[in-house]
Amino acid sequence: MSKIDESLPFIAVRIAVLTVSDTRTEKDDKSGDLLARMITESGHLVAARGIVRDDTAHIRSRVQGWIADPGIDVVVTTGGTGFTGRDVTPEAVRPLFEKEIDGFSTVFHIISFQKIATSTIQSRACAGLAGGTYIFCLPGSPGACRDAWEGILKWQFDNRHKPCNFVEIMPRLEEHRKGSDG
Repeated sequence: MSKIDESLPFIAVRIAVLTVSDTRTEKDDKSGDLLARMITESGHLVAARGIVRDDTAHIRSRVQGWIADPGIDVVVTTGGTGFTGRDVTPEAVRPLFEKEIDGFSTVFHIISFQKIATSTIQSRACAGLAGGTYIFCLPGSPGACRDAWEGILKWQFDNRHKPCNFVEIMPRLEEHRKGSDG
């Protein structure tokens, strides 16, 4: 089972939160608010926050901007991962992935299944890497955001988490862009 190595100092990660919705505003963005609170309570920084409508170009543009921002290590989106005609977050974001984090979706569905049973198949939660930035696309419900954060992301973004975590490999995410002599 995983554990925290208390002998290591905690390293805060800079996380951007993007809510994808045609109806949510800053005043009623429950999932975005919950994610921001959990991120902060875990000791990380909310580096940016935004709301965009369910539109491929708007979603992709915002995520691309955050990938290019050296002050952002992680992008977490909430919303737009279902099957309705307006749910386009995976279509907007997946083309940006240089590498997909397949295990995220698998583990998310295992955790989700324990709470909502077979209804978990209605989510297309996904994750990947682009430009040295981790990207996670979560469903729009607060429950799903809580499951993803508390069951996966909270631990993987704690550098003290053993046997391994996302933080410890962050310095190596872009090594493929360096020269072959280095």
